[in-house]
Amino acid sequence: MSAAAAYLETLNPEQRRAVEHGVATGFVESAAPLLIIAGAGSGKTNTLAHRVAHLIVNGADPRRILLMTFSRRAASEMSRRIELISRRVLGDKAGAMTDALTWAGTFHGIGARLLREYAERIGVDPSFTIHDREDSADLMNLVRHELGYSRMQKRFPTKGTCISIYSRCVNSEETLEQVLAQAFPWCAAWSSELRTLFGAYVSAKQANNVLDYDDLLLYWAQSVSEPAIAEEIGARFDHVMVDEYQDTNRLQASILLALKPRGQGLTVVGDDAQSIYSFRAASVRNILDFPNAFDPPAEMITLDRNYRSSQSILAAANGVIELATERFTKNLWSDRAHGTPPQLVGLRDEADQARYVVERVLENREGGSLLKQQAVLFRTSHHSGPLEVELTRRNIPFVKFGGLKFLDAAHVKDMLCLLRFVENPRDRVAGFRLLQLMPGVGPTSAQRVLDHLAAAADPVRALPDAPPPPRAGDEWRTFVEMVGDLRHGRAGWPAEMERARLWYEPHLERLHEDASTRLADLVQLEQIAQGYPSRERFLTELTLDPPDATSDQAGVPLLDEDYLILSTIHSAKGQEWTSVFLLNAVDGCIPSDLGTGATTEIEEERRLLYVAMTRAKDDLHILLPQRFFTHGQAAHGDRHVYASRTRFIPNRLLGLFQRTSWPMAAPTGAPTTSGPRIDVGARMRGMWG
Repeated sequence: MSAAAAYLETLNPEQRRAVEHGVATGFVESAAPLLIIAGAGSGKTNTLAHRVAHLIVNGADPRRILLMTFSRRAASEMSRRIELISRRVLGDKAGAMTDALTWAGTFHGIGARLLREYAERIGVDPSFTIHDREDSADLMNLVRHELGYSRMQKRFPTKGTCISIYSRCVNSEETLEQVLAQAFPWCAAWSSELRTLFGAYVSAKQANNVLDYDDLLLYWAQSVSEPAIAEEIGARFDHVMVDEYQDTNRLQASILLALKPRGQGLTVVGDDAQSIYSFRAASVRNILDFPNAFDPPAEMITLDRNYRSSQSILAAANGVIELATERFTKNLWSDRAHGTPPQLVGLRDEADQARYVVERVLENREGGSLLKQQAVLFRTSHHSGPLEVELTRRNIPFVKFGGLKFLDAAHVKDMLCLLRFVENPRDRVAGFRLLQLMPGVGPTSAQRVLDHLAAAADPVRALPDAPPPPRAGDEWRTFVEMVGDLRHGRAGWPAEMERARLWYEPHLERLHEDASTRLADLVQLEQIAQGYPSRERFLTELTLDPPDATSDQAGVPLLDEDYLILSTIHSAKGQEWTSVFLLNAVDGCIPSDLGTGATTEIEEERRLLYVAMTRAKDDLHILLPQRFFTHGQAAHGDRHVYASRTRFIPNRLLGLFQRTSWPMAAPTGAPTTSGPRIDVGARMRGMWG
């Protein structure tokens, strides 16, 4: 067997069809459009990596392949796999070919690169900086205040709500009125003011020479709406591949179809049954409508062999998703042993639920399963509250996903604002935060400096002549010198990170009692910076795809080598564990009582349950507490509500599960307690005799 054929032998027949599409008889520059429906645990990443490697081995120019993934880390992992596969045929040349795969990244990252390239043609200053979500909300708040909306007699939407509405309008390509009616009905009365606010926000961004996260897609989409530019960018790539297509929004889909209107060379991979991000404006319609977006329709290949879960777990998951109102027909199967059916566990309340999880987790640990091979999933972060108390009481280490991001820490934000201001002195949000780090500088004097810079043709040259804050003293001179050093690259990149940190350290010590701990984070930030070729690339990619560090953990890092995983279902997507416990699988929690309106919302809640179930490899416990204390009442009485099993597991599916209750009921006829027995009912009747 030749080396060229050997690397395909590890694939199952459907995976191989997807890999060889359009290149089975040699390299074909522009194959027909392809949709790969990749079920949970079906080897999606492996298949896509093999397809890219197969193209390269057959003569495709890696510089003309555009690969868009869900995250920059996913792109790096994909590139690593592509090199390993290609090496079996190309040998030492594989590394050079993979290094030439330079157009691999996220939609937002690719958009940022293209916008800088085409900046002059689309009327954008190529030195723009990029605001993350918090910076965008701060700028929105400045504009909101300038318009007088912070002083309204009736409460105006907060900055966070305003930026969410704006972002939803951009990404969903829906009108403001539609978005308000569907997602923010309590803000509908402010429609006119919000329209004015958003117009002023756009003007403020342009005056500050900043783009927000949504602009990277919006500007790209507007650019390719010009046919000549769309054709020019599309012609740069023979093959365009998109991973996790079910998580794209309408704006991303419009970009893709503008680049490849006939679908030639276009491959998208995803699973409609795992589309769970509508709150980010993702649209399941993108993947459902993809085949018929072209004439003739795209070819569709389904990967339904699951390499993760036991057949009994897959049978139950298939049963749940089969009841969806619209989907691509797909039934996951596995040649793994049938295994224990997933358990539906009836419990009295959330306290019993917490005790049940702890006992089973410890049993599994004694049986040889590490804590980190087990996970507890939940629909909403606060659902894990009683469990966290029990785990803490029993001294069981755990990590909860969904907490404060590493880059959201105040001291890290300060350093990034410093670098952003040096990169783009017109960035008013960065400048406003940075200037007020210095003692004696308040909002008014900071505003005066920024106004001076905004009026200057060259803000950097104008900085030494800006009106110094009256109470800043020598701090002002030191600040101006530091900005000048960094702007003119006197230390060089990434050495300038140390120059910036040394300027910031005295302020860190003045502002934070735990300065030494925070300083370690800044040293870590310097180490991260060494992996980027320039300040601009560092700021851009860090904003678009921040490193994990402690980013997903809601709490301090653990010193234990083993710990239990607690995670929302959204954060668990793409993960797998030997044992999975799903909390609160009752109506009001799954589906959430906030998501039981439109049919589309109900269907997404069904997909959430499906995603949770398909995270389990061997052992799945779906927990059904019957009684919930109403909010805030547990400590003051016994005010509670009763819940019923989630509607997504109706009676007709019960045969796919093993039903049990906990604690186990006593045997029939056996007394539940020792001691005397009384007939309370008779006594009650006797009260009125």
